[in-house]
Amino acid sequence: MAVSHALRRLLRIRELEEEQSRLALESTVAELNSLERALVAAAERDHQGRLLIGASAHSGELPDRLAGLEEMRAATRRTTALLPRIEDVKLDVTAMREAFIGKRVQRRQAESLIQATEAQDAIEAGRRSQQGLDDWYRNRMHRNAGEAERAKSKQPGSASSVPAAAEPASRERS
Repeated sequence: MAVSHALRRLLRIRELEEEQSRLALESTVAELNSLERALVAAAERDHQGRLLIGASAHSGELPDRLAGLEEMRAATRRTTALLPRIEDVKLDVTAMREAFIGKRVQRRQAESLIQATEAQDAIEAGRRSQQGLDDWYRNRMHRNAGEAERAKSKQPGSASSVPAAAEPASRERS
């Protein structure tokens, strides 16, 4: 049973689906990484605001203190907005990863089916080849035996041309 064209087409479709799923997963992971970098930047902005407030306490500059407070407030708002989005994207990444693994399993199943079919075909071809060699050898033996008998019967004084009773006597003389 040869691997059908439809089965090979199914494998190709599975490969394409896996590739699309992998690309979607990579895109979602990149988005998650971007959001996490933005969260780190917001934490750094909060830290810079705190440093500005500390510096203004020593220098007594009110605008620096207000700017520091505003930086901290902006960082807090940004963090508050980013955290739920990060959690949503983490859930998306988990779902995409599961979908990707599912597509990979489907592709591997199709590959396994094709490989099993090809292995079975190879075994059958080997059997047919061996059967052909066996038949050839068997026919050759029969042909050789038949040719030997015909050659024997065509020779003068062979067993088939001498009567059966005379055969033992001719052997005794030799």
